[in-house]
Amino acid sequence: MSGVTWTVRIDAGLCLGSGICAGTAPEVFALEDDRARPRTERVAAEQRILEAADMCPAQAITVHDGPRVIAPHPA
Repeated sequence: MSGVTWTVRIDAGLCLGSGICAGTAPEVFALEDDRARPRTERVAAEQRILEAADMCPAQAITVHDGPRVIAPHPA
């Protein structure tokens, strides 16, 4: 692991509770009360986290590298 960390945020107002994020990266995302939440805000940089943000049907997940949003990628 490189030691790089990202910040993960989920907009609860947008989240549909599909569970795709929790299925893709269960150590990072959890479903609670029909909504996703990050298990922790700071996470080790992993491709699966970017994929989870890109697959979110509501685009409720954002991944930040410092001040820069790195996911979801524009369609």
